[in-house]
Order: sequence, then C-alpha cells, then structure tokens
Amino acid sequence: MNSKLKFIGIIPARYASTRFPGKPLADICGKSMIERVYIQAHKELENVAVATDDERIAEAVKAFGGNVVMTSTEHRSGTDRCFEAYNNLKSDADVIINIQGDEPFIDPTQITAIKECFNSADTQIATLVRKFDPSKGFEALFDCNTPKVVFDNDMNAIYFSRSIIPYVRNHEWREWINNVDFYTHVGMYAYRASVLGKITLLPQSSLELAESLEQLRWVQNGYKIKVGITHCPTIGIDTPADLEAARKLCETINN
Repeated sequence: MNSKLKFIGIIPARYASTRFPGKPLADICGKSMIERVYIQAHKELENVAVATDDERIAEAVKAFGGNVVMTSTEHRSGTDRCFEAYNNLKSDADVIINIQGDEPFIDPTQITAIKECFNSADTQIATLVRKFDPSKGFEALFDCNTPKVVFDNDMNAIYFSRSIIPYVRNHEWREWINNVDFYTHVGMYAYRASVLGKITLLPQSSLELAESLEQLRWVQNGYKIKVGITHCPTIGIDTPADLEAARKLCETINN
C-alpha cells in the first residue's frame, strides 16, 4: 500500500430521513448506529470524522469521544457533505473515504481494499464491488435497489446500472446467473482531494438522472472509478425493520 498517502474517513450522517428519521442515533445493543460505524472505521483509519447537519448527532458523537464536524443542511449528497467536512476540518489528507453511516457492522478490510486502489497513482476515485452469489436467485439480481457494475481489465468501472448488466444474449434469462459472473456495487467511495473538489461542481448528468446513481455523473464526465473487490457482506439499515434485524445480529455476535 502507498504509505505516503494520508487518508481520512468521513461518515456523513443526517438526522432527517423520509423512511427512518433519527437513524444515526438508533440504539444497537447499547451503542448508537453512528458509534458502531465510527468504531469499525477507526480500526483501519487513524483519522475519522462524522460530518453532520444536526446538533443531536454532533452531541452524541462527542459523548463517545468521536471527532465530529458540522456541515450545511443544504447538501444533496454525501459526496458534497464530505467535501465541506474536509475543508472545515482543514484536513491535509490526500484521499477522503466516504463511509456509509448506516452500516454498523462494516468490515475494516473493506476500507483496506478501497485504500489499496490508490496504490496506482492514476486512481482518481475508487469504490467497491462484490461478486453476486448465484444462490440468491435471479430475483435478487433483478432488484433495482442493488446496482450492478461492469468494469474493464484494469479494474476501472465501465458502467453502473439498476438493470442487469451485462445482458447474456445466448442464454435464457433464468440461466444467466449460472453462466456469467455478475458484480453488485458496495456504496463506499474514496476520492483524491484534488478530484473531490472538482466533481462536487459538476451538474447532474443525463445518465445520473435516468438511473438515480450519482456515480454516473462522474463517469459521464470522463472521470475513472477504480474498483476494488470485497467478499464481505454488508448490512445497510434503511428502515426500522432493518434495525431489528441488525439488533438480532448484534446479539448473535455479541458485539
């Protein structure tokens, strides 16, 4: 790994959420969700900060001894919030890692994998993918809430889509998952500081608006996204039902 690079992990955390207001403060076996994400991130990164627009979240982070920075309530994406946080912290990090604030059991090896993408001096942006498990069945692959990814031989993303890509022409659709390796997107990003400032200035692109996938804005504007592969499962919490499942898992692993 390029030991000369400085990394900072930033965890965007909003209180307002249509499906689950106050999600970052939800309790999971005695710790808030945001604290669990912070703890896991800190296992791999010396420098971690929560970026929030809400004083309740800020106070909760301070209470467990975490680093927190206030950001605007006007941001439309975690990417924009990360850039403001980076500036407000006056960070000198070379690479900013945008860590999802709703994955309390994130595996530190995933952060390692995205850091390793920057072993190449040409890497502008990086993200993670996971090989799709055929045992989950075609319906799971078809799920539009699970974006799919195709990438080139140099591990640069070619396209992200809510549709199934690639299309497998010479097989009946029920047989696709047994004949082609599909990859799904894992929503962690890392950006060189010089690139992050530029992509936050880009207007929404036609492909982004069509698929509702922010990363397509960067691809459409010519930026390359390096892909790292992770084999670790992730558990995102979008609803109260997801929270209950996370609590049961927490009890199982006694974490």
